[in-house]
Amino acid sequence: MVERQKQIGRDRVSRLVSWGHWFAFINGLLAIIVGYRYLDTIGLPESFIGWGYLLISTIGHFSFLAFMVYLVFVFPITLILPYSKILRGYAAVVATLSLCLLLYDTVIYDDYGLHLSPFVFDLAWADLNALLRGTSYIITPIAILVIELTLANFLWKRIEKIRKRNVGNKVVAIVGICFVSSHLIHIWGDAADVTEITHFDDAYPLSYPATAKSLMESYGIEGIQEHQSQTPPKSSLQYPLEPMQCNADSQPNILVIAVDSLRADLVDESTMPFLSSYAKKNVNFTQHLSGGNQFNSGMFSLLYGLQGSYSNAVDLHYQSPVLTQELASKGYKLGLFSTQDTLAAPLAIYKDFERVDAEHLNSYAKSDLQSIANWQQWTRSTHQPWFSLLNLKSPDSYDTPIGFLGIKTVQSATKLKPAQKVLFNQYRQSLNFIDKQIEQVVNSLPEGTMVVITGVNGKMFTSNSDEARANLSPDSVRVPMIIHWPNETLPKQIHYRTTHNGLVPAILTQILGCTNPASDYSSDQSLMQPSDKTWVYVGDHRIFAIYQPSEITVIDRHGKYRIYDSEYRKRLKKKMSAPELIEVMREGRRLHIH
Repeated sequence: MVERQKQIGRDRVSRLVSWGHWFAFINGLLAIIVGYRYLDTIGLPESFIGWGYLLISTIGHFSFLAFMVYLVFVFPITLILPYSKILRGYAAVVATLSLCLLLYDTVIYDDYGLHLSPFVFDLAWADLNALLRGTSYIITPIAILVIELTLANFLWKRIEKIRKRNVGNKVVAIVGICFVSSHLIHIWGDAADVTEITHFDDAYPLSYPATAKSLMESYGIEGIQEHQSQTPPKSSLQYPLEPMQCNADSQPNILVIAVDSLRADLVDESTMPFLSSYAKKNVNFTQHLSGGNQFNSGMFSLLYGLQGSYSNAVDLHYQSPVLTQELASKGYKLGLFSTQDTLAAPLAIYKDFERVDAEHLNSYAKSDLQSIANWQQWTRSTHQPWFSLLNLKSPDSYDTPIGFLGIKTVQSATKLKPAQKVLFNQYRQSLNFIDKQIEQVVNSLPEGTMVVITGVNGKMFTSNSDEARANLSPDSVRVPMIIHWPNETLPKQIHYRTTHNGLVPAILTQILGCTNPASDYSSDQSLMQPSDKTWVYVGDHRIFAIYQPSEITVIDRHGKYRIYDSEYRKRLKKKMSAPELIEVMREGRRLHIH
């Protein structure tokens, strides 16, 4: 008798477990229906590859999420309280809460471009009324609960018939194949820069597709070439918001000298005497911030004029900056001078340029000298108005040419560790070398040339690239911005805060005579106007900082955030300021087509 009761108990639990698996699977299908709202935000695929990947990844991902919810919240209760009525009601409530949470996440993703996390939840709670406009947050959960209860009872009554058909193993196999295949396909897509696949990387919550770019590239898969041949997807950005209206009175030559890792605080008389003197004689922006702490994010903000959250927009893999489009349409010849191994990027940021790359052998200082020689030859042979971007790279690797006679070492104004002191003075030698090259270039310019001299990004003294990548302190993003306007001799020292995003509006309005408001194509006002924003976005779409007057908030792609004082020296124990961060999120979605 006792043995029979145990057998009955095991059969009951087995039936409940089987029911739970099917209940989780069907809820995975319901989650796919809800998750379709994510595709309204990021856009549907335009190719067979995109649709195929989207189908298998969606089935695999949402089925996996549904099973994990079952495994964590329902399965333990099955063993503790193996009573069908209790379990059905409890599982229906868990499923309802999960689907409501997913639905809420689709709303937040549509508005902010981020998924739920502690940071985003705090932000969304402060903006709840705006987020839930037109959404019935009372009727919807009740309707979902009714559906879940009906589904739970329907399955329970038919679970024996379903078990007898023995299709469970086939369903598990299909879902498992979809899950594994989606990750394998993504490994290939990531290595080959197939945007029809990588476009969906951040679309779904808790999605971490596998990558193996370095491994795949070692087998000869070169993504950039393949990427460039792909058909552009359906547009998800309206950039610019309105057609550009530009009518230039004159066409001066324009030179932009963008120096990698050029800190603003070391443009002084002892380190960079020429640039220090040049800044005093022209328009010098003393509180200027790059758009990022890395080369790609700095160049993105400089040429597109957009905050770094747009750097993963697929449209910009194919659409060049408005600035270079307008220059080309007005008859300018565009030239880009840098080192050949540093300008690989999936974006079309350099598409309008004629690229003249210096070869990199073992010294960026040598490459910089070659870049300058290439630039001089190009300008001498060009007979139409030109826009040239000269990128110098030596300071990033503390490099100087062999035999370079530098400057004497000095004590740093801030406290440094012993290893940092060595890097600090070697960095100064490199800046002094670059200063001499800038002087040579500027003195050779034809009369009436507009000159922009700035840093792509700042510099922190470390040999650890991972540490430098994650550091968004002022040392990493404060850079000089010095402009010589043609036919203007009055020097100005501008002390309001400016950003790289403001250069594009400045050139388009002052040089090309564009009448569009800056908001049509940029995330900032012209450099020549104080911004009405109380914040600055620094970084890309994966990790970024919000600079405010008295604090710096650093946020990663998973929503973890830390708040520092204005000089990044002390971590503050406080909550973030929601109103400004809501503005940041809104700006990051402003150009998206809904």
